[in-house]
Amino acid sequence: MKVKGKVCVVTGAAGGIGEAIARRYAKEGAKGVVVADMDAARLDKVAKDIGGLAVAGDIGKESEVKRLIAEAEKKYGPVDVFFSNAGIGRGGHEEATDKDWADSWAIHVMAHVYAARVLVPQMLKRGEGYLLNTASAAGLLASMGSAPYGVTKHAGVALAEHLAIQYGDRGIRVSVLCPQAVDTNMLRMAGATAASVDGVIVTDAVAQTVIEAMDAETFLILPHPEVKEYMTRKLDRDRWLRGMRRLRDKTGEGQEGNKSKGA
Repeated sequence: MKVKGKVCVVTGAAGGIGEAIARRYAKEGAKGVVVADMDAARLDKVAKDIGGLAVAGDIGKESEVKRLIAEAEKKYGPVDVFFSNAGIGRGGHEEATDKDWADSWAIHVMAHVYAARVLVPQMLKRGEGYLLNTASAAGLLASMGSAPYGVTKHAGVALAEHLAIQYGDRGIRVSVLCPQAVDTNMLRMAGATAASVDGVIVTDAVAQTVIEAMDAETFLILPHPEVKEYMTRKLDRDRWLRGMRRLRDKTGEGQEGNKSKGA
């Protein structure tokens, strides 16, 4: 799908990957770009820069996702592309607080579900549409420093696969973005992690990869091509788990218990 002439919604767009994607959509000639985030001040600046619409709110709540889509439709018409990109990083393993688990689940999984509940019926009627979400390489491999992050990102990948299976032959395209380390505030707050082993890429490079993947309608978007090789190694789970334990010991990541890594 080409973005030109399309109505695009991007969540988590006040900075990082979301901001870069929103700016790129505008550059590609989108009919309208709607940006969503909880940081209203930064969000308004992004919207002003690209001539788009800012809708501040918490996309972990179904009512807020419905409001976001309604505002987009009121301004530009039916939503063609919904990029569910918002994410948080909370540290900890099984002892992480119930709130950290619940917040991670709401933002990394249910936000995608809420968008699909509204948009899938509409897209099926039109015979076209594009649903994307950011799930991270952690959703394919592991997140040693955060069980809530890694587990919910895996669920995000599974949901995207389900949507692609159900609707991929009925006009709805589905993609899931799974980068490793990207130069964002979340990474800076987390510090050095195993995700940085193959280097840190800039958000504009991620945006370019997304545009190329959308043009080709590719399901799995991998800005770090090494991730594909790691996925094949994971097929031998016992060997892979031994290797991950060695990496854990080498980096020291995930051995500090329940420590917040920022959002």
